[in-house]
Amino acid sequence: MVTLEQVNAVIGKAMPSMTYTYTTRDVCLYALGVGAPSDWLDQDELKFVYELSTVGFVALPTFPVVYTSEMIHQLISGRIGEIEFNPMMLVHGEQYLEIHKTIPTSGTITCQPVISAIYDKGSGMLVVTDVTCLDETGECVAMQQSSMFIRGLGGFGGERGTSEKSNLPPERKPDAVHEEKTLDRQALIYRLSGDINPLHADPNMAAVGNFDRPILHGLATYGFATRAVMKHFCDNDPSKVFAVRARFSKHVFPGETLITEMWQEDNTVIFQTKTKERDEIVLNYAGVTLKT
Repeated sequence: MVTLEQVNAVIGKAMPSMTYTYTTRDVCLYALGVGAPSDWLDQDELKFVYELSTVGFVALPTFPVVYTSEMIHQLISGRIGEIEFNPMMLVHGEQYLEIHKTIPTSGTITCQPVISAIYDKGSGMLVVTDVTCLDETGECVAMQQSSMFIRGLGGFGGERGTSEKSNLPPERKPDAVHEEKTLDRQALIYRLSGDINPLHADPNMAAVGNFDRPILHGLATYGFATRAVMKHFCDNDPSKVFAVRARFSKHVFPGETLITEMWQEDNTVIFQTKTKERDEIVLNYAGVTLKT
């Protein structure tokens, strides 16, 4: 049984800083994990997975989410401070990413995470972590906020948190719709970028989490959807993306088809993503903020 005292003891506490060193190979592997290239014969798509691209090799704008992969190792230990939990009951709730400078295609990034809030949602606990990602010169490359939901760990008497909803789709037809099928082995590719949670690879462990088979990482779906927005509203140019926000409302099974519906409102592209096969919304309250 989790107590409010245990929760309050970790809120506002800085977690150990972590260092992520990567090469162009890691940039390519991440892009493959989120579905790129949609057409490998298209130079404008090949540039995300080929370091010798004639149009210039670039990282996808969502690549910084892998900077904090070490946090996954900490979370699947099943312990946050004195709070213990079954890691198979952990799911990603929301993700926010801000890009502050051009994402290097290789280098070393130092991440400084802080647990900024823990909310009691009744059916579970929502853990919010803020992370600043600095390059070798000490400049901020990206800022992230991740919300992790631990099912079955609610009822400890903490604050419930806001129920405010942002990025609601306008009451009109989407300005663009993008459809893309994931691979049956998509989660096995994406996990090579650092998220080694067995929930995404091992059928036996997925069953412990009450899934009939492994599910795709929420951040992989997040990458697919951001690629769709970038293709339709950014001329496939990652430098035009400033921020991405999304809530992970439902799971995706590898092999399912993702349909992303998009609406442009000023400098924000509001989007939602659903599975074609089950007609379930898997990303909502989502938006990409474009640089102005």
